[in-house]
Amino acid sequence: MKKSGAKIFVDTLIEHGVDTIFGFPGGAVLPIYDQLYQSPVRHILTRHEQGAIHAADGYARVTGKAGICIATSGPGATNLVTGLANAFMDSVPLIAFSGQVPTSMIGNDSFQEADIYGITIPVTKYNYLVKDVNNLRRVLDEAFHIARTGRPGPVLIDIPKDVQIKETEFWEGKEIDLPPNHRADDLDIQKQIKRAAEAIRNAKRPVLYVGGGAIISGASEPLKKLAEKASIPVTTTLMGKGSFPETHPLSLGMLGMHGTKYANYAVTEADLLIAIGARFDDRVTGDIKRFAPNAGIIHIDIDPAEISKIIKVDIPMVGDANDILSALCKMLESKRHPEWLDKIAEWKRDYPLSYDKSGNEIKPQYVVEKIYEVTKGDAIIATEVGQNQMWAAQYYLLDRPRSFVSSGGLGTMGFGFPASIGAKVGCPDRVVFDIAGDGSFQMTIQELATAVQDGINVKIAILNNGYLGMVRQWQEIFFGRRYSSTCLGKSPDFVAIAKGYGAEGIRVTKPEDVEPAIKQALQTDKPVVIDFCVSPEENVFPMVPPGEAIDKMLDQGSGK
Repeated sequence: MKKSGAKIFVDTLIEHGVDTIFGFPGGAVLPIYDQLYQSPVRHILTRHEQGAIHAADGYARVTGKAGICIATSGPGATNLVTGLANAFMDSVPLIAFSGQVPTSMIGNDSFQEADIYGITIPVTKYNYLVKDVNNLRRVLDEAFHIARTGRPGPVLIDIPKDVQIKETEFWEGKEIDLPPNHRADDLDIQKQIKRAAEAIRNAKRPVLYVGGGAIISGASEPLKKLAEKASIPVTTTLMGKGSFPETHPLSLGMLGMHGTKYANYAVTEADLLIAIGARFDDRVTGDIKRFAPNAGIIHIDIDPAEISKIIKVDIPMVGDANDILSALCKMLESKRHPEWLDKIAEWKRDYPLSYDKSGNEIKPQYVVEKIYEVTKGDAIIATEVGQNQMWAAQYYLLDRPRSFVSSGGLGTMGFGFPASIGAKVGCPDRVVFDIAGDGSFQMTIQELATAVQDGINVKIAILNNGYLGMVRQWQEIFFGRRYSSTCLGKSPDFVAIAKGYGAEGIRVTKPEDVEPAIKQALQTDKPVVIDFCVSPEENVFPMVPPGEAIDKMLDQGSGK
């Protein structure tokens, strides 16, 4: 049977289980949109292409499926670039489709032409420019394989308009003819697992350091078994939140620049650090020469390029974290470290996360605590980037993986709100909160129209301090309070804007009204924006100054 490229596109996506596409149409993708018109695939019309790709990203993070988005050629395609870079840094399976001018016009500076293939090479796991309709089905199948296997990542497919129109014989999916992802020799892995087991047996002060790779591989269950069996405390990166229950006695919370003091002290004093699906990011390590200075290091990662890239590793293991941790658990006997755990308990007592609760202003930390209490810790939390992100990471404890949606590697302002829309579409039965800053939220505020039009019942908690908060904090501590271009001035009326889009809006100015507002939002069956007017110069602590060791932290009253 002959089918057009556009029909092949839609039918292949359906075969791969795609139920939702986020996108924004244009002339170069009209044949595809014409096929989508009569297909069972749900298309969610965002108000900006960046909203579409961030929504697809959020959908992918909470479901584990590939997120799908589409944009037209030229500016539509280039508006996807930030989202591709964001997904690439955080290893998110995502496939972005862009329309392109007809093949005969490529290279002529045609209307709405851009070399999106060339532009996106550095920020995609792989990308394609499909010039022949006969290759389209193969490219689509390969894209799903590439995006989801090994270390996941974004794939871009650029499809010229004439390729969408031309017809060819449609063939059923074939086995993917691609080189296998890098796999270490099984015998070598077994040797390394035995070495790791021996190192754990001999350790007196072990720490598990867990990143987003543990969530991607579905390794939460064997991670918990390993921690409990060998009595090893667990600290996570921002991307690793939820991989290990944060209410568990062995949890240290997040480490690094804005991590807990006890996590940073534990890593600094550890004699064995077991890194799982983490990449030793600079916000985690601080001064790498003083990071875990007394520890032997085991590193488990699917990507061999991450091994010893930043920190020299003693026992490398390239492979799936779920498989390796399961095998490692079987080799270990139960063990306890009473002195080590007593020391950590002492740090937890002496250095808890805290903030000044005096005064009549709303503290942003208090807002996050109340969201946690009201939702009983069972919401999906999306964040923007900056202070709001760090307070969410510190004060909203997660016991389930795939429940924290945040831009880690790229730090993309404006990510959280559209990502929360995608998360709610992927998990419609769960409460989804976007914990936002007033600066970040305004970058993608137009997606309120998307949420309202499609009945996507997300809740947005704006920690409104009138500043670009994290940048202002750095200016306060390191630049003598010279607030250069970080004061946002008078905020817009977020309540009026929300209502103008057809959502609900609530403004909160008193601490006693925080909890009732959250409850009211949860009882409202539509998108709700809660504008919390919080302390304007509240800072995120602890804080490791740039270039310092992670055990050299500023806290309340420091660095003024």
